[in-house]
Amino acid sequence: QVQLVESGGGLVQAGGSLRLSCAASGSIFNINAMSWYRQAPEKQRELVATITSAGSTNYADSVKGRFTISRDNAKSPVYLQMNSLKPEDTAVYYCNARAGFLHNSYWGQGTQVTVSS
Repeated sequence: QVQLVESGGGLVQAGGSLRLSCAASGSIFNINAMSWYRQAPEKQRELVATITSAGSTNYADSVKGRFTISRDNAKSPVYLQMNSLKPEDTAVYYCNARAGFLHNSYWGQGTQVTVSS
């Protein structure tokens, strides 16, 4: 089992920055990859960025060049640095971990990010 706790959301003006954090606990040695997803009202949850246990990263096209996913050590915590924020970035941001041989999926409770125009 992996437990995830996000922090760092809030209200920011367009063009501003926020940094989200995701702290993992439990069986973190089994984590294969950690990701950030987001879900805007009445929209499907979408993948924003992923970092693997090897350090490889990938991003949604909509955030490339503006968002950076990183971590302090091999597993936790994981950060999402969000720069040049746009109103369309407004959403609840969720931390996700995939762990174990079966890549079981674990979710945090989410943190609200609101970007005002």
